[in-house]
Amino acid sequence: MNKKHLLIAAFFLLLESTLFAQNQAHLSQPSAKQSVFLRSAAGYNGTYAWQMHKANGAEGKEVSSVQYNTSGWQPAIVPGTVLNSLVANKVYPEPYYGDNNRRSKKLIPDMADAGKEFYHYWFRTVFTIPKSFSGKRVWLKFHGINYRCEIWVNGKSLGKMAGMFNSQSYDLTGIAKPNGKNILAVDVLPVDVPGTYYKPGQGRTGAVGENHNGGDGEIGKNVTMLMSVGWDFTSPDGIRDRNTGIWRDVELYATGDVVLENPFIQTKLPLPDTSLAKQTVSVEVRNASDKVQKGVLSGKIIESGNTFSKPVTLAPKETRTIIFNPENYTSLTIHHPKLWWPINKGSQSLYTLTLKYTNLLNQISHSVTTQFGVREISSDQNTPDKSRRFLVNGQPIFIRGTNWVPEAMLRNSEQRTYAELRYTKQAGVNFLRLWGGGIAESDYFYQLCDKFGFLVWNEFWLTGDTRFPTDTALYLRNFENTVKRIRNHAALAYYVAANESGEVKGTRALVEKLDPTRGYQVQSECCGVHDGSPYKYENPMQYFENTASKRGSRVDGFNPEYGTPSTPILESLEKMMPAKDLWPINDSVWNYLDGNGFHQITTKYKDAVNEFGKSSSIEEFARKAQFVGAMNFRAVWEVWNYNKFGYGDRFASGLLFWYHNSPLPQTASRMYDWYLEPTAALYYSQNGLAPLHPQFDYLKNTVSVYNDYRKAFNNYSVEAAVYDLNSNVVLKKSTRINIPADGVVNDAFKLDFPTNITQVHFIKLKLRDGQGKVISDAFYWRSKDAYKGAWTMTGPAVSGFEDINKLPKVKLDVTVNKHVANGKLFIQASISNPSKLLAFFTQLKLQDGTKHNLATLYYTDNFFSLLPGESKTVTIEVGLSELNIKKLQLITDAFNANSINTSIDIR
Repeated sequence: MNKKHLLIAAFFLLLESTLFAQNQAHLSQPSAKQSVFLRSAAGYNGTYAWQMHKANGAEGKEVSSVQYNTSGWQPAIVPGTVLNSLVANKVYPEPYYGDNNRRSKKLIPDMADAGKEFYHYWFRTVFTIPKSFSGKRVWLKFHGINYRCEIWVNGKSLGKMAGMFNSQSYDLTGIAKPNGKNILAVDVLPVDVPGTYYKPGQGRTGAVGENHNGGDGEIGKNVTMLMSVGWDFTSPDGIRDRNTGIWRDVELYATGDVVLENPFIQTKLPLPDTSLAKQTVSVEVRNASDKVQKGVLSGKIIESGNTFSKPVTLAPKETRTIIFNPENYTSLTIHHPKLWWPINKGSQSLYTLTLKYTNLLNQISHSVTTQFGVREISSDQNTPDKSRRFLVNGQPIFIRGTNWVPEAMLRNSEQRTYAELRYTKQAGVNFLRLWGGGIAESDYFYQLCDKFGFLVWNEFWLTGDTRFPTDTALYLRNFENTVKRIRNHAALAYYVAANESGEVKGTRALVEKLDPTRGYQVQSECCGVHDGSPYKYENPMQYFENTASKRGSRVDGFNPEYGTPSTPILESLEKMMPAKDLWPINDSVWNYLDGNGFHQITTKYKDAVNEFGKSSSIEEFARKAQFVGAMNFRAVWEVWNYNKFGYGDRFASGLLFWYHNSPLPQTASRMYDWYLEPTAALYYSQNGLAPLHPQFDYLKNTVSVYNDYRKAFNNYSVEAAVYDLNSNVVLKKSTRINIPADGVVNDAFKLDFPTNITQVHFIKLKLRDGQGKVISDAFYWRSKDAYKGAWTMTGPAVSGFEDINKLPKVKLDVTVNKHVANGKLFIQASISNPSKLLAFFTQLKLQDGTKHNLATLYYTDNFFSLLPGESKTVTIEVGLSELNIKKLQLITDAFNANSINTSIDIR
């Protein structure tokens, strides 16, 4: 292994330490106040160390061996997968480096080739029961195993679990030793049908021409993460172990004999009146003992102070659903409630409900806490074209959403989840679709969606590219378990049974029984939602012209999948593959890391980058590639802005960008890459999705203003200034406007560019309020090239930019201040351009002493341009717990300016 490979290996070990150690504490909601999670940290120094070894098929003997003999066992990552542990133990190379994961290279055995038993493993750990559990009933809960398992404690079988999205608790009372060590062993089997890659000549199970997504389709016979067999946006030939393992938390908790499960709060607003809200509360109450239990079930809404209670008597082993309704319990009416709204529409107010069962001795047997929002979410087709729309509290919401896909090898963590959703909120996205080939997301994911103001479309594990589960009852059990877990979340807006497919019989009835408060549709492309595309890199002129898909008009109605890629920044590309494949670009490796070239990174995207002049190094190519990603992402959002609710040429109710997060390192990245490094696409999406936004149309040459707020803004002005390559102002134009509530002022004026303007030129838009204060702005680059029609690489948004290399050099000034608050370091960088020339595409990079970017930082802006005399202050947020160095370096690097290195002492 050469030095570069050692560095990469060290990086992944560090990453594992971050992903699998302290940051998983709250991915799963604790089941009781007295609760501990049995997990292992990277390096296997966690409180509860896990081990694993391959099953040998002799079940009885293995159980005995698990109790006493652990020779030959390997350390294991829990939560995690078999393959993650094998990679950490250096049995196999890192799949996320270069094309190590390519099935044809045979570096990592594939389950379809080696057989299911190859990834059949036992997991084992030793635990003690905390003293605080003394006198309590002790439970062991598995929040998620893929795919089947049998669970043993101290040599006694607790039972079996099946399905990736099931969770289950087991009563350890009388089995686990209250004092001393207990041995937990789990026999984990892979999916029943692993599926394989698509072979030419095989019959298809689903959509035609979709790059053989889902392999041969057989993976769908399981209730599992379907994309693990391969898809065009992830590893095209799949994850070798199909993500076998204990992939979610294992929890130990304590209660009394009466246990509360699956609380549910239903809120009703008498719309359009929102001055009161009526809540219906239900909870399953279970007597785990063989004796009659008498007591009181009581509840309290913390923020409003509303309380309610009733006596409850349970027969031995009885489970009953207790319901409190507002007709019988007037305290369940909240007067003048604080409403929950999605992003830009209002605050994300939440209420906290506590329920507890107290016995006749005034002892609390069990209490549960959950949050909910007072709001009503509905969906209908009351639109001119019968397209789907969503309403919150009676207010139509223009959907500027995205498609969420999971981390490919389930390398999940609290830190990763937080960073991804924090970036998503920064971008201004308001709606997340959990795509059906992925997973049921974590409790922490939904908690953050509630907090940040996202609406969530929850889709369930069926696709048109794969077959249906063979065990319908198992699918419905997993479905029910998931709905009960997520239904209290304010963000949850809609249930959809499948991606481009049908439904399992009985699904609709189950939804109506479990959660009648949300809408439901059979699949993603029906009921006012048309089919998607484009998916690949296309000429941005075609977004404005609405010809970007050969399927016809896409910018209308509700589009569930409309998007484009962006390459990662240089530092991420360097982590992704060996230098020999990085430059000159190795099409084979780059295409493998682009779903076998699906997003056209080495063809059309590279052609677009070359329009800024052919690059002589990966450094130059990576920098110019950000220009292309920035342009395309913002153009997509702006075209949809223009057509909001019929303000433009067509009626549009919303789009879901395809797709949002990188499931693994890939050359066709997104607003941020797998390493959690933002690309320019994040900041240009942030600009295009600003709640008040002036925008330029490259096809019409017009300026419009978008408003996402629920109020109007009168006596505003919008202005445009056009600069040539030498930063001379060649055109100015402005007008007064009144901006309608939740509306658009389209084509406020047109820019007539001088015929003698330089080939490359720039546009600065500003939106001012009635007092002249700049509320929002936007910066564009444009060429004189004529647009020659769809499916050409021509036009002022894509071609003819080579003269950008002639931009005169400038010198920037940088000043830095810092302060600490709430355990975080905030660095304020003020960048000013004192010259008389434009500073184009300025990037800030906060690095450690080894010239590596610090991970998961939050910049308020980046990749921005500064006009002559212009300045900008950017705040960078850093978690102090992530810093173990005394000095940082802030690199300020514009396309046409020399880098400035500012040292920051953080002692």
